[in-house]
Amino acid sequence: MSGPFASTIAQSLLVKLGTFAGQEFCLAWGLEADIARLEKRLSAIAAVLSDAEQKQSKNDKIRFWLNDLREVLYDAEDVLDEIECETLRRQVVKTKGSTSRNVRRFFSSSNMIKFRSKMGHKIKKIIERLAEISSLKSEFNLSEQAIDRSHVLHEETEMNRSFESFSGLIGRDKDKELIINLLAAPSKVGDAHPFVLPIVGMGGLGKTSLAKSVCDAENVKSHFELKMEVCVSDDFSLKQVIQKIIKSATGERCADLDVGELEKKLEEILNGRKYLLLLDDVWNEDAQKWLLLKSLLSKGADGSKVIVTTRSQRVADIMGTVAAYNLSLLGQEDCLSLFYKCAFKEGQMELYPNLVGIGKQIVAKCKQVPLAVINLGTQLYGKTDETEWKSVRDSEKWEEKGDGILPALKISYQRLPTHLKRCFLYCSVFPKDYLFVDLQLVQFWMAHGLILQSSNRNDKLEEVGLRYVRELISRCFFQDYEDLNYAAIFTMHDLMHDLASSLAQNEFSIISSQNHQMSKMTRHLTVLHSYSFFHETLPKFPNNFHQVRSIVFADSIVGPTCKTDFEKCLLEFKHLRFLELMYGSEFEAFPERIGALKHLRYLVFFNNRDIKILPKSLFKLQNLQALVTGEGLEELPKDVSFRWGYNSGTSICSVLLLTF
Repeated sequence: MSGPFASTIAQSLLVKLGTFAGQEFCLAWGLEADIARLEKRLSAIAAVLSDAEQKQSKNDKIRFWLNDLREVLYDAEDVLDEIECETLRRQVVKTKGSTSRNVRRFFSSSNMIKFRSKMGHKIKKIIERLAEISSLKSEFNLSEQAIDRSHVLHEETEMNRSFESFSGLIGRDKDKELIINLLAAPSKVGDAHPFVLPIVGMGGLGKTSLAKSVCDAENVKSHFELKMEVCVSDDFSLKQVIQKIIKSATGERCADLDVGELEKKLEEILNGRKYLLLLDDVWNEDAQKWLLLKSLLSKGADGSKVIVTTRSQRVADIMGTVAAYNLSLLGQEDCLSLFYKCAFKEGQMELYPNLVGIGKQIVAKCKQVPLAVINLGTQLYGKTDETEWKSVRDSEKWEEKGDGILPALKISYQRLPTHLKRCFLYCSVFPKDYLFVDLQLVQFWMAHGLILQSSNRNDKLEEVGLRYVRELISRCFFQDYEDLNYAAIFTMHDLMHDLASSLAQNEFSIISSQNHQMSKMTRHLTVLHSYSFFHETLPKFPNNFHQVRSIVFADSIVGPTCKTDFEKCLLEFKHLRFLELMYGSEFEAFPERIGALKHLRYLVFFNNRDIKILPKSLFKLQNLQALVTGEGLEELPKDVSFRWGYNSGTSICSVLLLTF
């Protein structure tokens, strides 16, 4: 891993340890001496972490050393979480125990001596592991740096930039015209139905932007009764693709329908209607899967047309009914125009001819890929220090090869402030094409302790987190920003997702129908295929789940054993902080065993319309901060209320910030 995890975790831990040391509950547990020893040992290591993280890309021993350290730091965080949870539990007993029979039943008193002994033993083991790791640091000739223990965000980038989406369509007018002519041409007898035009090109050329621009053109829309846009992405699931097409056509999510019901509904929607469908970012090379979808799409009227964007010529050969349109690299002059538009404020170019020259050299290294040009241009927006521009031009990242990630994106990540790096990497737990909602993403970051207190103590963490979102958008780490008044929505380019995934490495695992593996280092889990997860991954890696902190089920949880499988799964995640069910389930009530997830901060199940009530065990989750509910939810359990929320009346459901 080349991310800044170890240093940011260490900084966060030192802040928490400093806070713990003077707390009454720490004295009450008799852990003050253990906490002090842990803080001292960690401080000795933390001073060299910044230098170590800079050097790890060229020294495998340092990288492995940081990996070992990160695992110990996570264990230390878990121990401090346990202490906080037990303290909070006892506070609830103290305040409610005499009047609430339920609280007394759920929170019966435990043996303080036993708990103190257990925590003391865990802290001792962590100190011993830190001592062993610390003894190795002298081998690496690492420089010490001062440690910022304030955990305060001192500098917040001035956000002068508007949230316009920088278009990769500069220089694409000819491409757009040619594709529009292909789509607008009248159908002839004997033409394939539906007509399928693939647009092929490497990642970052602007295939999606071009295709969407074509679909939105008035002289194209007027030819079709129905227009739909769907991002397919890596794991081709017929059920999910049909769900997405239906949602694009009607706004309905249909999360609770099986494949047969979905097929029937899609046929009803398309029957006799002339449509235009964009299937974006297709990777599926299984011809049989495409034929199943194609048979459904053939129910539309003659003249219906499909645009497919893909990086794979093989996909184009399987799906296309006409020759693929191969999107070329962007012309050099167009790249320069795009870069200058992104990098300079209006009227600024004339004032800094030196920067214009350096910018030309930077653009030459972008190899005519618009995404690279846009990304670096936005990083330098408003910057007039020649040194900053030269640092981009002369970065060693340009010479790195072999991982398929654009060097420009690596440089953009490298230039992020440390607090934003970890926030960005954590977004890789969400699947490609995920629709982010600003406040929901902020709650996710808060659940993992990623948001720093602002230098303005009156700012709430939610407000600071929203500034993080805006800054990442302004730097083009997110795209397709749209302000809906009650919230903002946006997505992440698939190449940016690839960047985050490559940096996060084993800490984030994806379970699909092809991949059932997960590492002992996995802390964040994305499940693209729930059957594979329940029946392959869980039995094969029974000891690898206790440390998982996030899990996103990006697949429906259905089937005869789904509830039993899911409940069993809940018992495995001892330190889970975030749980999201993206699609439907067969639950009418959320399982009572959710109450076992005592570290859970954030729960999301907005596509589960059948869940009408939440279990009483929810009020055992004293750490739960936020809840994103499905439309069917009728009431919250007693003793739970929300201090803030919204319901848009659309597909984005209620966000409840909870109090107990």
